[in-house]
Amino acid sequence: MNKGECPKMKKIVLVPHLEEYAKKMSSLSSMPEVKDALGLSDEQTSVAGTIDFIRYIQEEERLGKQYSRVIMNEEEKLVGVITLKELDFDNKTCHIGTWIGYPYWGKGYNQLAKAEMLNIAFRDLNLDYVFAGARKINLRSQQAQIKLPYMSIGVEEEFPEEHQKLERQEGMPCVLNVVRKEQFVEWYVRFCS
Repeated sequence: MNKGECPKMKKIVLVPHLEEYAKKMSSLSSMPEVKDALGLSDEQTSVAGTIDFIRYIQEEERLGKQYSRVIMNEEEKLVGVITLKELDFDNKTCHIGTWIGYPYWGKGYNQLAKAEMLNIAFRDLNLDYVFAGARKINLRSQQAQIKLPYMSIGVEEEFPEEHQKLERQEGMPCVLNVVRKEQFVEWYVRFCS
């Protein structure tokens, strides 16, 4: 996929979290490539831990704190999860997090899911900034963010409070990037409408 292209060649669907997805989600998140990158424990990636996560997400959504979806591919297979977290409607900001199951890496699902979720963030939730952070040791995540044509890279100095908050949460050095509403909407209208 070229940097300017809309990633609509493949079809994905973002669906709400349901407990019926726990077994497949657990299977994908417990693979070392995903589990280690996310810093998850065996307990968190177990089926029981995944059910707890799904229930937590459902409650967070009910409270308006998060907006999370399961990513289904064109074959209706669960390939990952994407979440808008720390929703701040006063400041019109949030953070985005995505994980894709290892068997689905390199197939463009991250770009597809981000385009859909960011459209929701800016159109439906009326946010202005969506932050995307990554642990400095997670080079794969950083590379995935750099590929996105609407992503502003290395905004730690522009948004020092967000950067400090991210590093406190992760307990290690992180990079901070941001998607600005104007940049994304311009890209989306040009390439995806």
